[in-house]
Amino acid sequence: MTEQRKTPLHDLHVELGAKMVPFAGYSMPVQYPLGVKKEHEHTREACGLFDVSHMGQVLLRGDKVAEALETLVPADLVGLGEGMQRYGLFTSEEGGILDDLMIVNAGDHLYLVVNAACKEQDIAHLRRGLPRHEVEVLDRGLLALQGPQAAAVMGRLCPEACDMVFMQHGRFEIDGIPVWISRSGYTGEDGFEISVSAEQTEALARRLLAEQEVEPIGLGARDSLRLEAGLCLYGHDIDTGTTPVEGGLIWAIGKPRRRGGERAGGFPGADLILHQVAEKDHRRKRVGLLGEGRAPVREGAELVDAEGNPVGIVTSGGFGPTVGKPVAMGYVTIDQAEVGTTVYAEVRGKRLPMTVSKMPFVTPGYYRG
Repeated sequence: MTEQRKTPLHDLHVELGAKMVPFAGYSMPVQYPLGVKKEHEHTREACGLFDVSHMGQVLLRGDKVAEALETLVPADLVGLGEGMQRYGLFTSEEGGILDDLMIVNAGDHLYLVVNAACKEQDIAHLRRGLPRHEVEVLDRGLLALQGPQAAAVMGRLCPEACDMVFMQHGRFEIDGIPVWISRSGYTGEDGFEISVSAEQTEALARRLLAEQEVEPIGLGARDSLRLEAGLCLYGHDIDTGTTPVEGGLIWAIGKPRRRGGERAGGFPGADLILHQVAEKDHRRKRVGLLGEGRAPVREGAELVDAEGNPVGIVTSGGFGPTVGKPVAMGYVTIDQAEVGTTVYAEVRGKRLPMTVSKMPFVTPGYYRG
């Protein structure tokens, strides 16, 4: 077995009593003594601090860098204003999703955040696809401060960051520590993502945890919060066998990149993906699923119709503490994808009814100004 890598906060996690587990090649906290359910509820009601330092942070530099990255990503990056952040997808020649990522226009360069499990392949993909551009891999910590009271906390430590709205990014200082802060929130709540030098990550985390609203939160609650927010987890809800259209991510394909747009296509898999966008010609779709009772339906459960015919599969599932019932997402055939349709999950020999539902399952608290 390869040894698990450690984030700059590993010793702090252990000190705080975290249960550590292997995740994406790293030793990561799955929960703290508070427990997954209470960590979830605390983030929804107050403010949670997440260690996401295992994610890949990359700077991309060079001539016409936005145009260059558009050859790998279907997002509108030329139209991305300075100090703004956008969700993007690396697509394959077959139209599948290689990874999802965040892209920031930082002025004379782009700042990218990619998933931990994919970062080596993503970096190789960037270097292979953009040989004339500089791809710098950063050794930095990354913290996420999430919840309805995140702005109150940030207002005491870095009030100017609170002037940002959803999907903005800026460079600031907290107690003399230089930080890069974005404002998005992968929990469905308002939130700040804070990039900081590896050497100063622990000091910053301790400073944030000293605020009365803030509790440390592990991977368990991160997953249930993310699921209630209806957000995809790469390798589960989207992967190389999923197109952006099947995954319900048409909004990540910029209008200038679609048929008839001023920079239509030009990214891997464009012919298939843009055909699916224009013609709505796809056989399955990612949907939200609401269960009855309290029995959770987990990833991998088969979905069938009333006659027992296979119609899809669950890709993420669990009990939603905020929703108060089982929640899941998965793929079903187009004829079963309409909101309100009842399908059945096969769980230990039983068929549990689930209703196709809109996502997100919780009302988003993103700050749009």
